[in-house]
Amino acid sequence: MKNDIEIFLFIDALGWELVDRTAFMAEELPFRRRIEMQFGYSSTAIPTILSGRPPAEHGHLGLFRFAPESSPFRLLGKLSPLMRPRSLWNRGRVRHLLSRIIARLYGFTGYFQLYQMPFAKLPLMDYCEKHDLFAPGGMGNVENLRDLLARHKSAYHISDWRAGDTKNFEAARQALRQGKTFLFVYTAELDALLHRYPAPPVADVIRAKLNWYAQEIGTLFETCRELKKTLRLTVISDHGMTPLTRTVDLKSAVEKTPLVFGRDYGACYDSTMFRPTFLAPGAEKVIREAVKPFETCGHWLTEDEEKHYGIYRADRMFGDAVFLMDPGIQIVPSDMGSAPLNGMHGFAPEDKDSQAVILSNDEIPDRIRRVADYFGLMKERIEEKEPERP
Repeated sequence: MKNDIEIFLFIDALGWELVDRTAFMAEELPFRRRIEMQFGYSSTAIPTILSGRPPAEHGHLGLFRFAPESSPFRLLGKLSPLMRPRSLWNRGRVRHLLSRIIARLYGFTGYFQLYQMPFAKLPLMDYCEKHDLFAPGGMGNVENLRDLLARHKSAYHISDWRAGDTKNFEAARQALRQGKTFLFVYTAELDALLHRYPAPPVADVIRAKLNWYAQEIGTLFETCRELKKTLRLTVISDHGMTPLTRTVDLKSAVEKTPLVFGRDYGACYDSTMFRPTFLAPGAEKVIREAVKPFETCGHWLTEDEEKHYGIYRADRMFGDAVFLMDPGIQIVPSDMGSAPLNGMHGFAPEDKDSQAVILSNDEIPDRIRRVADYFGLMKERIEEKEPERP
């Protein structure tokens, strides 16, 4: 199949449950399978998709981590007295603008958002995605998809993750006309919609978006027919979306203890997990006691679970412990937001609503069972088309 066009289309948040309920492109892409989500968020799954490595190896779990020794934000701490919790600096649009300014000042090329991380805590935090994950060398010593394609001297196209879905489909069609034979097309707009309108039931706006994807995919097939090329298209996703059932204020429970942040402990409060770092003797006992009331709706991951999910590190880079909420339960407020979203991901990969999906017009190898397996499949297809030259 060396002369075929190979397209991998990434649709963020296209979960198995949604595909199953809507029979999304069942005739055009009849080969389909439920895929185990990578533990974590898109900030974890995308590096895994682009490298085939788990978070323990590529180093991306939550966007932020408690790491005063490597924080790039130390100077921002001087501005924290001006940025009180209820000030205009903490409004969503203002924070989005500040994120763009800070990213430019610091030379960040990857996805960067402050979300609701308190300014006073920023000098104690490091950020995982300083570099563009899709760029050459974007994942440091870990080979990413761009590195692989360049090494094989492939005629490839990778979408601009900063662009919208419409532009990325148009760029893909243009790349086909330019003779590109391997395409990785990135789309992210469904994720934002599902955060607002998680199924069930499937909202009209979600059905409309799926219909739009189907039409755009149809244009890729049509373009290949015009070029007299056959197309093998594989749709992949990173996770599904779990509807909100309730919220818990775990953050306040920890902050009401006598422990001092930055002296006795550090912490990251993600939307679905709490990742503390214990600094002072006795801090772990105090924090676990404060979290005990929430053990009816969440649990501390065991070492075996961390290893199974691919997030265990002996250096405890992601935190000394991880407390994971049960599916549907969000930590509010968190470093990610001051209000809950109707849908969220980042729960246990076993959660039925969290399951990802792979769809294709060709058979899917049986070994493709997890998000981490996509990279191996892409590598195989690249080598099929254009073997590495000595």
